[in-house]
Amino acid sequence: MSTEAVANTDLPTQAPKAILFDLDGTLLDTAADLGAALNHMLEQHQRPAVPDHEFRPLASHGANGLLQLGFGDHFHANKQSLREQFLTRYESNIATHTVLYKGTQELLSELSKRGIAVAIVTNKPTFLTKLLLPEFSLLAPIEVVVCGDTLNVAKPDPAPLMHAAQALSVAASDCWYVGDAERDIEAGRRAGMRTILAEYGYIHANDEPHKWQADHHISAPNELIKLLP
Repeated sequence: MSTEAVANTDLPTQAPKAILFDLDGTLLDTAADLGAALNHMLEQHQRPAVPDHEFRPLASHGANGLLQLGFGDHFHANKQSLREQFLTRYESNIATHTVLYKGTQELLSELSKRGIAVAIVTNKPTFLTKLLLPEFSLLAPIEVVVCGDTLNVAKPDPAPLMHAAQALSVAASDCWYVGDAERDIEAGRRAGMRTILAEYGYIHANDEPHKWQADHHISAPNELIKLLP
């Protein structure tokens, strides 16, 4: 992984009017709370716990990815019940260990100074997102938040990103999108936005991020400032 902002294309010559962010693995490190919910369930079902280094890279895959990791084939036979148990547990402990990534405050402060609008586009369900954001004073004021169930499609479909841009009254071509998953980069590219891969997020060792065609890679949130004209 890089230690500085990396451009796969030339540096931008024009500042964005808005920057849209994924949530888990981009603005917030939620892996510990997601993993705790998974391991609580595994204990209840007399199954072995999953260590941090195994569940962390899959945190962006949500309930399904984590439950598949912990329960294997048993998950497919009991998908609905296990999902409900997981979400109930996670909902009741949603911000116990979750933290802002270091550098996020500096980045958002700089964007505010420059008059660049900010929005969140996440695949996290609305009811969980609405519980989580008020726990962080830096994120609570963000007015445009598009969740995985806001529309009838979610990322990698570009529609949620287009919806956020429209809510901000900004053309998609004047937006950047920052995320840590392949679906984030695909959605951003399909929406006609400049894309930035958050390499510090939840990227599995088997992933091939160099093939995702992100315009830029950053290894910390505040490295995004270096990309601004």
